[in-house]
Amino acid sequence: MNIGNLRIELEPRLTSPKWLYVVVPVGSLLCAFIVGGVFLALTGHAPIGTFALLIDRGFTSTRGITNTLGTATPLICTGLAAAFAFRMNLFNIGEEGQMYLGMIGSAWAGIALAGHLPGFAAVPVVLMTGALTGALWVLVPAVLRAKMGTSEIVSTLLLNYVALNLVNYFIFGSRGFFRDPSTSFPQGRLIEESARLTSFGSTRTYPTVIIAVGLAVGLYWYMKRSNYGYETSVLADSPNTARYAGMNATKLTLSVLLFSGALAGLAGAMYVVGPAGKVDPGLLQVGLGYAGIVVAALARYNFMAVVLTAVLFAGLREGGASLQISTNPVPISIAVVLQGAVLLFALGGEVFRRNRLRVRRVQQTVSV
Repeated sequence: MNIGNLRIELEPRLTSPKWLYVVVPVGSLLCAFIVGGVFLALTGHAPIGTFALLIDRGFTSTRGITNTLGTATPLICTGLAAAFAFRMNLFNIGEEGQMYLGMIGSAWAGIALAGHLPGFAAVPVVLMTGALTGALWVLVPAVLRAKMGTSEIVSTLLLNYVALNLVNYFIFGSRGFFRDPSTSFPQGRLIEESARLTSFGSTRTYPTVIIAVGLAVGLYWYMKRSNYGYETSVLADSPNTARYAGMNATKLTLSVLLFSGALAGLAGAMYVVGPAGKVDPGLLQVGLGYAGIVVAALARYNFMAVVLTAVLFAGLREGGASLQISTNPVPISIAVVLQGAVLLFALGGEVFRRNRLRVRRVQQTVSV
């Protein structure tokens, strides 16, 4: 780009300095809060006081951090699902729908199977059934992508709307298996008590948060150390090289997308064994599947960073919601503004992490 006699251009870096890996996310947060502060000032709210209250109610108070961890639990799983697929250049955009199917599948297991199982086996079976149904929901897009090269972006995205309407039908459109017959207002049928987990004290945090963090640690270690992790990274960097090396691209593509769907389905199952205990249409308004894609992008597809980013987003959401009931109510949209600003500045920061900004003076020739 030329401005006067100056030429501004981006020059790719051969290697990125390690300090940029810290500066980019921290700078993104600071810039996002500056943008949010401008919006708050324009709407007549004190930026510093509002941010202090948001941080307290989302991160530093006991109730705030426990609520944040509860919201972050399924968000970690959807973030891992997106990161697992994206790092192999497979863009699974269907985490939202796969999470809904995980909720449906786990609720079915919790109602139909849990009562016939030993107490210790009920929760694992319900969680595994939710993961399985999430994987099955992405099976068709995975086969189309692996066998025919069809874009998984469109197919997985469209299936989100099918899953959304499927949940609504089970609760509002029929008096079937998943609907509670004992109530006049349509709501989900509760699963067996043996298939439900108890929260930590009076908080909204459940033991599933340990499972979610354990998954992130396990995936990080496995993909770093295993032959499978090496093969997927080679296929992502150079598909031709992977084929010449004898790697089965079809099998790898299928396995990555199916496991990504299973992780998203597990998020829905965690919601069922935890706070909901049923197929809950209220989850449709939360958007944890789409938020997981943003979390994965901000974490640069690093499984350990997904945990931190999910907690950050969950804290902004919880803090933003609590600001509505403060003495000086703040619109919840401020939390959405902050999340969007963090994403935009983080993506912009990635450009400067990978490229060096060069400003050169253009020599002007004068014709006589």
